[in-house]
Amino acid sequence: MAWRDGKASSSRLLLFMAAIILGIAAVVSIQLFSENLKQNIKSQSKAMMGADFIIDSRQIPNKKVQAIIDSLGPAASEVNFSSMAAFPKNDGSKLVKVRGIEGGFPFYGTLETVPVSAAATYQESGGALVDATLMLQYELKPGDSIKLGKLSLPIVGSLKSIPGGTAIATSVAPTVLIPYRFIEKTELLQFGSRKEYQYFFIAPATMDLEALDKKYDPILDAEDADLDTHTGTSQRVGRSSENVSKFLNLAAFIALLLGCIGIASSVHIYIKEKLTDVAVLKCLGASRKQTFLIYLIQIAGIGLLGGILGTVSGIGLQQAFPFLLQEFLPFEVEISITPQPIVMGVLLGVLMSVLFALLPLLNTWYVSPLEVLRVSEDNSKKPRRARAFTFIAIILFIYLFSYWLLRDFLFAFAFVVGVSITFAILAGIATLFMKAIKKYFPTSWGFTARQSLLNLFRPNNQTMVLILSIGLGTFLISTLYFTKDILLAKTALESSAENANIILLDVQPDQRLAVANEVTDKGLTVLDNISLITMRMHSIKGELANDIRKDSTSKVNEWVLNHEFRTTYRDSLIPSEELIEGTWVTTLKPGDPIMISIAEDLAKRAEVGVGDQIVFNVQGVLMETTVGSIRKVDWAKMQMNFSIVFPKGVLESAPQFHVLSTHVTDDASAASLQRDLVKKFPTISVIDLRQLYSVVENILDKISWVINFMAFFSILTGIIVLIGSVRTSKRQRIKESVLLRTLGAKSKQILQITALEYLYLGILGSLVGILLSLIGSQILATLLFKEPFIPSIIPFLVFLPGITILVLLIGLSNIRSVLKSPPLEVLRREG
Repeated sequence: MAWRDGKASSSRLLLFMAAIILGIAAVVSIQLFSENLKQNIKSQSKAMMGADFIIDSRQIPNKKVQAIIDSLGPAASEVNFSSMAAFPKNDGSKLVKVRGIEGGFPFYGTLETVPVSAAATYQESGGALVDATLMLQYELKPGDSIKLGKLSLPIVGSLKSIPGGTAIATSVAPTVLIPYRFIEKTELLQFGSRKEYQYFFIAPATMDLEALDKKYDPILDAEDADLDTHTGTSQRVGRSSENVSKFLNLAAFIALLLGCIGIASSVHIYIKEKLTDVAVLKCLGASRKQTFLIYLIQIAGIGLLGGILGTVSGIGLQQAFPFLLQEFLPFEVEISITPQPIVMGVLLGVLMSVLFALLPLLNTWYVSPLEVLRVSEDNSKKPRRARAFTFIAIILFIYLFSYWLLRDFLFAFAFVVGVSITFAILAGIATLFMKAIKKYFPTSWGFTARQSLLNLFRPNNQTMVLILSIGLGTFLISTLYFTKDILLAKTALESSAENANIILLDVQPDQRLAVANEVTDKGLTVLDNISLITMRMHSIKGELANDIRKDSTSKVNEWVLNHEFRTTYRDSLIPSEELIEGTWVTTLKPGDPIMISIAEDLAKRAEVGVGDQIVFNVQGVLMETTVGSIRKVDWAKMQMNFSIVFPKGVLESAPQFHVLSTHVTDDASAASLQRDLVKKFPTISVIDLRQLYSVVENILDKISWVINFMAFFSILTGIIVLIGSVRTSKRQRIKESVLLRTLGAKSKQILQITALEYLYLGILGSLVGILLSLIGSQILATLLFKEPFIPSIIPFLVFLPGITILVLLIGLSNIRSVLKSPPLEVLRREG
């Protein structure tokens, strides 16, 4: 009976099956990709690092660190730093990451080069391997030369990939590999240069890397060095990829929830139309259980079919994720099919179909045979206990499934609460809307206007379902649009002449004046001319940093104790700073204590406040200071921000280096400035923020693409739910319209009644969705992005009319046959 009845009603059930397919496809594809990602991280952890473990230091290792390195027997070593590279062939220049390698690195994974032999021969031949993209940009080929500082080397090959490298990192500073023995000849490692020494190790099979990390890492941390194992690196990569997976899972879950709404709404209307059939079956001797099971089996069968089709679609869809996310991952993801997401997809299709269809299905239980003659809209008996258990089961399903995706009880709870609040607001507005119309019904209006309003609270009305569907779909797309605006505004690089877009780093004191003159000679303005002094914290509030490290009860962040701070001195605040506590000291007066200003986040990490004492080690000289003020720093702004700022009159004679900045208006000016600076001052690094911004913008575009790609599923599911909800009531609408035609209503009147009804629903649903998205976006901007939110008018101009027109067209399509044919012909055809 379930099969026979289902075949007769297939056209009305196909749309809600489509909602299941899209939701399942989204979840299965993301789960399969997440499983593949975890397996790839686990299997390629050594290849990501290129060794079993690494010891790294920001300075030449001291005796204690060197003794540990020697005892473990490094198999390879390197020093890496950023510097400008010049290409004599075409007079070009570019900021690159120079890696001087000694030994057979990498020990796992491969250096992919063209020609292939260059990876094995570049050290012996004394040549350089240059990033393949950089070679293309500057039209370089093997045999051309590259100049690093005072040293020129032949290019022996292009570097396609190296363990641990990502497309994002190389797009900012492409990698150049050279033999370690040539580093000193470049003369690029000057005072203040940002460099890193790394030592690569191969672990014996019997070595316990976890025990090694516990033994040596605390010692190395105290000496400003660090030990990383391949397992620890894979865990960090896993955690960072989990954030991507969590977001994608949430997007898929929203699609799934919309599918659940489609199931509940479609089955609700479908079962209402079937109550007469249920009553007939009971007249013929069918029991409550039999009639209930007929439709339960029908819904479960559709859910199974939808789950299978959705799972197959998800398997195909996951092939796109490695391509979309390749720039965020330090390795290529190999796709394979794992059983868990597939089984989950099929079971999920059945479970969500049955669970969200139970509430309307319970109505068949109390249908009386007498209702063959007259179907009551409100049964005298309600399966209250069963409905309560069903509600609990639905909430539990949402919570458990969100926990399965997020792996966090609090996040899952917050998500369920957020979804519930959104649903409750939309449902509450729909209920108030119907009650308001009923209470304040405009009896003086014309027939068509009154009838369109009556339809909003008549029996079998769809006001609640449609407002939920329209509101949620609009809420999602509007929130995505507003969020994208917030992200782009947060990273926007202003083009005014007051904002620097060229930064000159590692300028030595004897170069400062000459570099500034080079900038001004080209008609540019030096916007910043900042002195940088490196120092470490020797003691905090009278307690030595070494003693704090040993104190297990201390709340001082270890980063504060180990970090080498780059500080500056000036007499005023800059636009990215705001004084929130204490008094700003401009210039140190003779005999006064040294009053410094620290950033708010540093104060929290160091557990200090205004008036506390901090002693700094400034290049071997101890300097006593007092916290005079605390600043709130906007680190997102593209300008030189500092955690620690001294007043003038303190650090002028300390060993220092400088940073200058300027603003260029076009590519030609930027290229000319960089070319001339590299020729005259090869140790200077030039950061073109315009290039950095292009990279960031490209990344954001890809993230936005992924967001919109996943949102497409949610929005498309919402539209299908909307179409399904409206189309499922086609039969009821045709009967009403035919009755109106029989009573003498003209086609124009029926058209106006239907159009006005769906116009009200479309405007209300989409408007509420946009307004809710404004509230949600404001919360995101304030709490998450900490940026001012300026709403866009686009959702009001595009989404509001667009979704309203869509609802209107779907509604009008239901009554086409009524408008074109006589009433009796329509009834016969529909029967």
